[in-house]
Amino acid sequence: MNEYWTSLASLLGVFAFCQTILQAVFPPELRFASVKLFYRIFHCFSSYCYFDITEIDGVNTNELYNAVQLYLSSSVSITGNRLSLTRAVNSSGFTFGLANNDSIVDTFNGVNVLWEHVVTQRQAQTFSWRPLPDEKRGFTLRIKKKDKSFILNSYLDYIMERASDIRRNNQDRLLYTNSRGGSLDSRGHPWESVPFKHPSTFDTLAMDPHKKKEIMEDLLDFANGQSFYHKTGRAWKRGYLLYGPPGTGKSSMIAAMANFLGYDIYDLELTEVHNNSELRKLLMKTSSKSIIVIEDIDCSINLTGRKNNNGSVSVSASRSYYDSEIRAGGGCGEEGGNNITLSGLLNFTDGLWSCCGSERIFVFTTNHIEKLDPALLRSGRMDMHIFMSYCSFPALKILLKNYLGCEACELEESILKQLEEVVDVARMTPADISEVLIKNRRKKEKAVEELFETLKLRAEMNEKSGVLRGKNVVEEEEEEEEQEKRALDSESPKQESEIEDNCKEEEEEKKIK
Repeated sequence: MNEYWTSLASLLGVFAFCQTILQAVFPPELRFASVKLFYRIFHCFSSYCYFDITEIDGVNTNELYNAVQLYLSSSVSITGNRLSLTRAVNSSGFTFGLANNDSIVDTFNGVNVLWEHVVTQRQAQTFSWRPLPDEKRGFTLRIKKKDKSFILNSYLDYIMERASDIRRNNQDRLLYTNSRGGSLDSRGHPWESVPFKHPSTFDTLAMDPHKKKEIMEDLLDFANGQSFYHKTGRAWKRGYLLYGPPGTGKSSMIAAMANFLGYDIYDLELTEVHNNSELRKLLMKTSSKSIIVIEDIDCSINLTGRKNNNGSVSVSASRSYYDSEIRAGGGCGEEGGNNITLSGLLNFTDGLWSCCGSERIFVFTTNHIEKLDPALLRSGRMDMHIFMSYCSFPALKILLKNYLGCEACELEESILKQLEEVVDVARMTPADISEVLIKNRRKKEKAVEELFETLKLRAEMNEKSGVLRGKNVVEEEEEEEEQEKRALDSESPKQESEIEDNCKEEEEEKKIK
């Protein structure tokens, strides 16, 4: 036994002596150069190239790492054998991911690539203001050399886009409102948010199907039009004006648009904004892929009364809209009003600051379009005017399906005919009809019967009061809509040019002073 330990000690001594000789003959610099040369020779004969994507780049989080993690989660849940499962804050879905040191093959444009999730223990850290995680995480991408130039750049761009879509689909929609009095929340943001749970969709929206289809196609063209907007030099934004009587579904339309595109909503309360500068700051704090809403724009602030009795533009009135905002220390006025000017609102929707983000939609609503300034309604600010009319027969069939669960084919032909004849004359809003159906939603026959009686009674009242003036209601609404548009088109160029002249005169006066 002693001989065994003696021989083992001798072997260890010989090994240590040989190691000392090798270190003396081959210093560390030479050994490092040898290893580097070996790797170069290996990579020259290898048909693959490798790219490392670490979780932390220096002290900052690598955005590409998070994007790859989300992108792989869309396919890992199907093909992976061992998965990690997570759920992010404000997320409505679970995210699957590669487990530690696992790999997966992905295909892009017919080319196979290999992803490996590499996790190693980090060496002991020195003192740092920002301690790093104990584990060092990263992805290694293996691509054939002949495919490197073919897919690398486009593949990574595709991953970033897909990750953004996955993140948006998994995350709950949020409804933002500006803080009261312009105050900031605990994180220093001027917007407060709550989860957006409005169930309205274009399928449930009581509106003419042809008009809905037109709006949906316009929204899709906008959402998929990034290259078009960049090519034409236009900011990637679009404006919608929803106008019509109260109760015609303007708020439901906004919710349907948000659910259709998957956008967040910023509900801007102008009465809580003090001046134009604060309005710009609110705009800068909005995110891309969002809908910025100003409801009842004609009631929010005074943007009307620009004309004199003779129809000309009043210089004093226009100056009130273009007066400079209150400077530092000025406050908001004695009665707590705001100092937002028409110029500030126009710059908010169509100025340079409106381009500080991308893929954003501006939506204004009003019950009285004739009260709005034509400068606010021109193309580029409000690109699409959507008239929310009284309930029509196609919209009525949608309401019957929503509240009673019955299709039009389930009702008798005579009942449908009677409803069709009376609904246009009754001039009832979808909100009024919905209230009638909600009361009797458990008794379909009674609900339809009471609805018909209500519509018939309202139609008789309209005829007696002379509301219809012997004209078809649909034709009358279409004529009113066209008249409003023609009036706006004819007034806008002249009045805008006069206001611009007034602004120039004011600037010259200020320079002289």
